[in-house]
Amino acid sequence: MKIYDWYRNTIRNSKYRWVIILGTLAYLVMPFDILPDTILGIGQIDDGLLLTLLIAEVSQVLLERVKTRKGGETVAAVNDNPEDTVEVKATAVK
Repeated sequence: MKIYDWYRNTIRNSKYRWVIILGTLAYLVMPFDILPDTILGIGQIDDGLLLTLLIAEVSQVLLERVKTRKGGETVAAVNDNPEDTVEVKATAVK
């Protein structure tokens, strides 16, 4: 879990994001692996796990960016014209 947490935290840091992405992609195409690909089935496990982790983390970063942009535009759109604000006196209905 320590490696997973380090990977997530580092990829979310914009300073190191591209280094991690390019390093992960380089590891996937390199002939040297932790588990050699010549061992059928077992050799692809580390590549599959790393590719899955990369895709999951990059998609999370992209989703957060989209949510941030949409949230910023929505707030700006609501606050553009304060004269259109309507005050309502609400009463509780029992």
